[in-house]
Amino acid sequence: MAGLLENRLALITGASRGIGRAVALAYAAQGAHVILVARTTGALEEVDDEIQAAGGKATLVPLDITDGEAIDRLGATIFERWGHLDILVGNAGVLGTLTPVGHIAPKDWDEVMNINLTANWRLIRSMDPLLRRSDAGRALFVTSGAAESCKPYWGGYAASKAALNAIVTSWAHEMENTPVRVNLINPGATRTDMRAKAMPGEDPMSLPSPADLAPLFVQLALPDLKTNGEIVDFKQAD
Repeated sequence: MAGLLENRLALITGASRGIGRAVALAYAAQGAHVILVARTTGALEEVDDEIQAAGGKATLVPLDITDGEAIDRLGATIFERWGHLDILVGNAGVLGTLTPVGHIAPKDWDEVMNINLTANWRLIRSMDPLLRRSDAGRALFVTSGAAESCKPYWGGYAASKAALNAIVTSWAHEMENTPVRVNLINPGATRTDMRAKAMPGEDPMSLPSPADLAPLFVQLALPDLKTNGEIVDFKQAD
C-alpha cells in the first residue's frame, strides 16, 4: 500500500537526532525521499541506516546551516537533481544561554539568532522557488511557546522564536494564492536534549517523545492540507 507521502521530496534540518530524526523516519516510512541535513556525518549515517533497513530512501547533506552560501548551493543542487521540493522542515535549533538579558554574551546572542532565525530565512530564500514548483509545496518550522511566555532568563531564545514566527507567518500570507502552505509547529515540552538542558531536574520519561510528534508533521505535510499561516500546538492523545 502506498504511503501518505509517496514520491514526495522532503528536506529536514537538524535531522540527526531528536524531533528532526523522528520526522525523517516518519516521512521515509510514508514513502517520501528525505534529504537529511545536520552537521554530524556519523549521526546522519545512523539515521540513514535505519531508513534504508525499513526500505526507505534518503540523501545525506552534512552542512552547517549557519553557512548561508552552503544553503544556496543546496538549493541549486536540489533544482539540478529533482527540479522541485515538496516539503521543507526547518527544525534545527539551539537553546542558547539561559541568563538575564543584560548578561547575554554577544557570541551567544549571535549563535541563537543565526541558527534559530537567520538560517531559516536563508532556507526560505533558497527553497521558495523550489516549493513553488511542487504541485503542493509544504513548509513547516519548529517554534516554541517561549516566544509568547517570555519567561525570565529565556530572552535570547524567546526573541529568536518570536522573530521566526513573524517571518514565517508573513511568508505564509505571501503564499496564499499559490499551492504552497506554510505553518509552524509548537511541540511543547518534549523528550529532547534541548529540553534536558533547560530543565535538568525534570523526569524525561514524563514527556512525549519526538516520535509522538511525528504524525502531526506528517499531517501538515499532506498534499490536501488547507491550513496556512498557523501555529499548530502538539496535543498528546489521552
